[in-house]
Order: sequence, then C-alpha cells, then structure tokens
Amino acid sequence: MVEAAGIRKSYSRGKKVLKEISFYARPGECVGIVGENGCGKTTLLSILAGTLKADGGSLKYFGEEVLGDRKAIRRQVAYVPQENPLMEELSVRDNLLLWYQGRRAAMKRDLQNGPAFMLGLSGHERETAGKLSGGMKKRLSIACSLAGHGRILIMDEPGAALDLLCKEEIRRYLEAYRKGGGIVILTSHDLMELQMCSRIYIMKDGRLTELEKDFPLEQLAGRL
Repeated sequence: MVEAAGIRKSYSRGKKVLKEISFYARPGECVGIVGENGCGKTTLLSILAGTLKADGGSLKYFGEEVLGDRKAIRRQVAYVPQENPLMEELSVRDNLLLWYQGRRAAMKRDLQNGPAFMLGLSGHERETAGKLSGGMKKRLSIACSLAGHGRILIMDEPGAALDLLCKEEIRRYLEAYRKGGGIVILTSHDLMELQMCSRIYIMKDGRLTELEKDFPLEQLAGRL
C-alpha cells in the first residue's frame, strides 16, 4: 500500500509547489492524478519515485517509511517519466540488459513471459531503440523500469504523443498489472486512460482533492 501524508515541496524564492499532500493507493488500484500543466504533478511523482527530495512529510510503501530513501524506493517502484530514459544507440535487448544489471537469465525470462513479452517486445530484441516507433519506445521504457522490481508502477503521462492503438495496448498491460495486485499511479490528460482509474485526485494550488466516484469524467476536459 502507498500512504503519503503531509508531503511538502518548495522551490526557489519560497514558492510552495506541494502543500501537505496526502493520499493513498491500495494493491490492485490504479490512481489517477490530474491538473493543469505546471501544477506540481510531475514534482509529486518524482518524490514518489525517489528522484527528488521532499521538504517534509511521510511516505510509506507497504508499511515502510521510505521518504528520501532512494534505495528503499527503488526496491518497490518502477518509474516511467515523460522523457525517454532509453539508450537510443543500443538495441532493445541491450537496454533491457542494462536495467537488469547484466542478469541475462532474468532478462531472458522477461522476454519469454514477463513484462517485455506482455508488452510485445519479443521478436524485436535486435532492433535499435532509436529506430523504434514512439509506442514501442514507451513499451520498452515500461519494461526497463519494471526490470527486477516494481510492486508500484508510477507513470507520467503514459499515453502522451501515442496513437490510439498504442494507447490501448499499454492500457491493457496496465489493467493486467493492476489485476495482478500491482499499484498504478499515473498522471494524465487523457480521459480514456482516466477511465481505468479506481480513484482520481485533482491537483490545484499545491493540494490534492479526491473526486467523487460518480464524478462525470467529461467534466474534467476543461480542467486539464
């Protein structure tokens, strides 16, 4: 379970980006975070993924306090940022091998029946990452992030700049991951992606508010 309480973050000149952020996510849930550009969504995900330090608060993963402990977070979290984390000059296989830290047997199992297989990367092992389509790069980014860990999958705008077919294939994988007991936390401007969320929070003025379960998603269109 993910339990965040009172997370705070300020930048230069005292600008408060996150103000006492609190929320939770249970195994088997997909939690969406929405809000206008620049409202702090990526800042929050970066803290959850351990790539940015918070000023204060509490963050527990399955009962363990992990805020600011990057190693502890890495044991639990697979993070897929918006920017491409791949080594584009390397092959699909070699990118996976990097993330598996040279553990070839584990990588082979991944390509046979793990996330890389489920995301359709089998058969593309020798292709250069830089020559892949945007959708295939996103799939490879997810598979790399999940290498060796990942009870919690955090994604920043997973469907950004992808065509409808790629979005649907990634959505199906996320549904399978969630149903397998994983936790998905994502930001999105895409109403189709938000439809698979168990719960949705809206971020405004540095704070999170949970939307009611029967809130009509189409009403979010003008607020994203």
